[in-house]
Amino acid sequence: MTLPAARGTYALYLSLASPCHLELGASGSHDFPASGYVYLGSAHGPGGLRARLGRHLRGDGRPRWHVDALRRFAGVIGAVYALEPPEAHLARPVNPAVLRLECAWSQALSRLPGFTVPVPGFGASDCRSGCLAHLFAVPAGFSLEMLREVCASNGRVVFIL
Repeated sequence: MTLPAARGTYALYLSLASPCHLELGASGSHDFPASGYVYLGSAHGPGGLRARLGRHLRGDGRPRWHVDALRRFAGVIGAVYALEPPEAHLARPVNPAVLRLECAWSQALSRLPGFTVPVPGFGASDCRSGCLAHLFAVPAGFSLEMLREVCASNGRVVFIL
């Protein structure tokens, strides 16, 4: 699988087979029940999606983000991603009235029945859109294809891994 080096937004679908307890720095200690989880992120740095999402898919590297701690225990079911339009960097700084794509996805997932926030603020430390978190526990029966449909509902083309 080859990921593009372009900037973009992604949703990483994880499966935690057994409960685990994580220390998340300033966020404190948290218990995560066995469940499926969706983590939302963006890749705007060097290497774009290939670097950021590839790192999460492999589960390697020194822990840097909260999701890295969870990823040590959770397996990957798959991921979906959307490429940032090439001209998007010209519009920075981003208009605060316009939701970043990961925030639009977060808010869409938060409205779905059965989705819960295991740790308020998880993955959303830089969020300015009022997201509860960028990590959700998903209900049984939720699939990668369903995740793609939710993410694609914003009108952007979403690719599935």
